Amino acid sequence: MTSARASARSDDPGLLAPGWAGSPTASATADTAYLQALLDAEAALTRAQAALDLAPAEAAAAVTAAADAGRFDVRSLAERARAGGNPVIPLVADLTKAVGEEHGPYVHRGATSQDIMDTATMLVAVRALDLILTDLDRTERALARLAAEHRDTAMPGRTLTQHAVPTTFGLKAAGWRSLVLDARDRARAVRDGLPAQLGGAAGTLAAFSAYGAQDPRALTAAFARELGLREPLLPWHTLRTPIADLAGCLAFAAGALGKVAVDVLVLGRTEIAEVTEGSGGGSSAMPHKANPVRSTLIAAAARRAPQLAATLYGSLAAEEERPAGAWHAEWEPLRDLLRLVGGAARDAAELAEGLRVNADTMREHLGLTHGLVVAERLSAELAPVLGRARAKELLSELAGRTYAEGRSLRELLSEQPELKATNLDLDLDDLTDPARYTGSAGTLTDRALERR
Repeated sequence: MTSARASARSDDPGLLAPGWAGSPTASATADTAYLQALLDAEAALTRAQAALDLAPAEAAAAVTAAADAGRFDVRSLAERARAGGNPVIPLVADLTKAVGEEHGPYVHRGATSQDIMDTATMLVAVRALDLILTDLDRTERALARLAAEHRDTAMPGRTLTQHAVPTTFGLKAAGWRSLVLDARDRARAVRDGLPAQLGGAAGTLAAFSAYGAQDPRALTAAFARELGLREPLLPWHTLRTPIADLAGCLAFAAGALGKVAVDVLVLGRTEIAEVTEGSGGGSSAMPHKANPVRSTLIAAAARRAPQLAATLYGSLAAEEERPAGAWHAEWEPLRDLLRLVGGAARDAAELAEGLRVNADTMREHLGLTHGLVVAERLSAELAPVLGRARAKELLSELAGRTYAEGRSLRELLSEQPELKATNLDLDLDDLTDPARYTGSAGTLTDRALERR
């Protein structure tokens, strides 16, 4: 097989997309899966009409039996789609032929190409979101375990790249989990609200009335029930709320998982090493490397997703009753988004389940600033005694000396005459212990873990 013919295969295996290659969502969004969704929509339409005595039951059975993606040539459909601008037109011709002369007239009767294409898109999205939700649930459960296990594992809190005050890894993991749950809730709500599409040529359902439908809304309801999709209030050919909802929830999910990934990438640097991916990837040149591959792929997805979502939001401006270009611009970026988020959700589940937490290293790093990580606490404790301005001045002076002299803040405080003169019984060991200045981190972690 030549390279040109190999590249023409209908299902993209993802050679340049390791983030989603081999994921469950890759299969659920492949060309054959999309083709099956198109066929499912066509079969459901005929069944819905048969349920309302608008088509023979035998026709519905025949169309349903013929609606098997394995019986159709995806490559041929793709090539012939160029003539009409979408794959539904050649598919209807092939399906009509497959059904036979007696039942062929009931294929696609009253519908327009966009009815089938939009409905198939909703089916693909629902099926992909179900897989994504499964992996988000896995991720959430693994992060919950980490948060509970490390509820009181103290570590440096970092702001603007620098050590700030102590926090706990439990609170960090609980925060990651909260974002994942936010993504789950948004994806679940969108999935449950995705509608079928049925409007006919210009969204008036006129053709269905011409074929005998007394109540077109009953037909729309029957069509949606056949597919397990929501019944739309109106045909939404140019009212693209469902696509915008998908764009939003998928972009949010990519960003939520991206937050976890970039934190792991930073904390897993060689010189930090507070966490480690369970099984890193290798290098083609350096045998010692164990690269954080899962985090890297998730971060890549988070960087791509907003631009894909932007294209879908841009397609909201769809003119008239059926758009030229806006609708067509949605297909590829939406599938890319589903694939990216599906791959990221898979990688996030594996990342969270295998993440190794190096608690001893975290504790060691709390001492890198020679005790200055608790300067905020000391400022609050000394302000009533020395005055707020003097307490800040003293601690600023001692902060400079800790680095210049290589001595700890505790040691320098113990030598201060003005503190000795107060006759205060200061427990400097307690006041300068970072693990004893994590505030409400434990309580916040517990509260976060109450969310299901």
